[in-house]
Amino acid sequence: MHKRKSNSENLEGVIHRLIKAYGLTDGVDKSRLINSWEKILGPYIAGKTEKIELKKGKLFIKLSSAALRNELSVSKTKLILKLNEFLGKEIIEDIIFR
Repeated sequence: MHKRKSNSENLEGVIHRLIKAYGLTDGVDKSRLINSWEKILGPYIAGKTEKIELKKGKLFIKLSSAALRNELSVSKTKLILKLNEFLGKEIIEDIIFR
């Protein structure tokens, strides 16, 4: 018997190519970050987070606690590394806490 040559690509590869082709990468990254916020930083910080925005490499985080805002500001570099590691690429260059 003659085997048919497969012209298939895995679905994940196709989806990644489409996302990139349509310029949706930033939106997908932002969505992944927001949807995984509690998993990444835990329920306490997630509960104090009011808003997350990602614009041109800057992550804007609005927190309801001034004490937490100060605490996270001190460990900003470590947080940037952790978030970029989760995303699997260098997206976040700076974090602005509000």
